[in-house]
Amino acid sequence: MFVNSHTHLYSGLAPLGMPAPSPPPTTFLEILERVWWRLDRALDEASLRAAARYYVAAARRAGTSVLVDHHESPNLIEGSLDVLADACAEFGMAAVLCYGATERNGGREEARRGLEECRRFIGTNRRPRIAGVVGLHASFTVSDDTIRDAGDVCRELGTVLHVHLAEAAADVEDARRRGYEGPLERLAALDALVPGSVLAHGVHLTADQASKAADAGCWLVQNPRSNRNNRVGYAGSLRGSRLVALGTDGFASNMPDEAGVLRAVAAAEGDVPDPSAERLAAGWKIARERLGVSAPVATAPEELAPFDFAAIEVEARKEAEKLWRRW
Repeated sequence: MFVNSHTHLYSGLAPLGMPAPSPPPTTFLEILERVWWRLDRALDEASLRAAARYYVAAARRAGTSVLVDHHESPNLIEGSLDVLADACAEFGMAAVLCYGATERNGGREEARRGLEECRRFIGTNRRPRIAGVVGLHASFTVSDDTIRDAGDVCRELGTVLHVHLAEAAADVEDARRRGYEGPLERLAALDALVPGSVLAHGVHLTADQASKAADAGCWLVQNPRSNRNNRVGYAGSLRGSRLVALGTDGFASNMPDEAGVLRAVAAAEGDVPDPSAERLAAGWKIARERLGVSAPVATAPEELAPFDFAAIEVEARKEAEKLWRRW
């Protein structure tokens, strides 16, 4: 059984006929603007539920039993984490959930609503083996005030932050324009680098910065398939941290496949010895910190209550067709 330490359930319908962007994106920011931000704005409750059920059911079939999810649906903020949590509970999936607050569509009010959704879910969720944390999309999509607010909510609720960090050079350049050495230093200066936080990607951190993140007690999560697909580079500097886990960033939660890609890319980059087994195992440490579990949290897939994956896929394809018409 495996832990996926960073993913996006909202992308569950993407493999089911998502139209190609036109014109094709040539930079990381264009990929966000023309694909993923376009997708998350088109989500409604029905499509989000179908995406989550399809993604979670497929993850269970692949042997994944814990998901650390980072969610965005700007036109469905309030209550969105309950949609995800219900899908996880339906299939016996343990999960750590957050809403990634951002200002990229509606400014500070949008960010406030995202943080409030995290607060609401953390305070009301009673599902076993499912917990909430505080989320930020990425520092380049929020103001200093929102980052401070996120840190304050973490401390108020006794939880941690889940945020994209230095995934691409654009995040580093934005932080420097704002007067910080980088996005890691920006989080630290604004009191949002909470111990135990999950920092996704870290591709454009230096080894020294990765070490500083570990010294602060924060996890980095490598996502090799996504990083390769988005052409943002290889996170070789994560060798500088002792706290590195493995995620898929919305790709299917087949963790042996993700580990295989990491082995291949690491070898091609001269990053030896192979880091994949250690990073795959590290996910259980995050699961223990956030959910209190340190071993597989459910029975083997063949012992789970049976579910009709074909029927789940049929419903997902119906909702996907509606989603692509909207987007």
